[in-house]
Amino acid sequence: MIQDMNTYTADDLWVWNKLFQRQLENIPNKASETYLEAVDVMKPVLNADELPDFSKLGEWFKDSTSWSLEVVPGLIEVEDFFKLLAQKKFCSSTWLRSKDSLDYLEEPDMFHDIFGHVPLLSNSIFSAFMQEFAQLGCDFINDKEKIKQLQRLYWFTIEFGVIKENGIIKSYGAGILSSFGETNQIAELKANFHPFEMDTILQKEFRTDVMQEDYFVIDSYEQLFESLQQLKKEWKDQMVLA
Repeated sequence: MIQDMNTYTADDLWVWNKLFQRQLENIPNKASETYLEAVDVMKPVLNADELPDFSKLGEWFKDSTSWSLEVVPGLIEVEDFFKLLAQKKFCSSTWLRSKDSLDYLEEPDMFHDIFGHVPLLSNSIFSAFMQEFAQLGCDFINDKEKIKQLQRLYWFTIEFGVIKENGIIKSYGAGILSSFGETNQIAELKANFHPFEMDTILQKEFRTDVMQEDYFVIDSYEQLFESLQQLKKEWKDQMVLA
């Protein structure tokens, strides 16, 4: 599949501009500084005034962390998802929500995928975490329980992750940063915040149809990456002993 820029309408641009500008004004002091810096650096190819062009984003990433955008029709098979991420191909929809659905969607659209996920891919540590996470999924794709655990890890980090910066809990997960309401919920501390513990997260069930009640707080992106490396080692050791 490819992105056809000619199919977008004036309504699409209005929705993109509205969502982008509203959230850009909302997230200072609420989003991770690393994320905010990435959004600022990416302004030439990611801004409120033009719909994101995946080819331009891919060209920009060639001088950054070498990610590209892979057009997908929506949710895809987990095996395909892991394979693409492991190749540094980030999966994104090309459709946008309608004017009357600005604040809630059951399925991620282009605003969620691009505004929420893509900026942090320019950070070398987070980029490495994402790729290593995907490779671990590929390595254990036939182990249903471990895949389920990785889905939980994805949910509580890449989608709904929070980080403590200078003593303040801020958001880095795409599911939060693409949501006006959830970003504010985090900033107002209207939820339960727990220390980042890998074993707890791997067993933690989640719901996709409500705002989250529980978040796991990392101290740094290095901690996130190192915890994944430790998990990888533990799982590989289990394979040897089996």
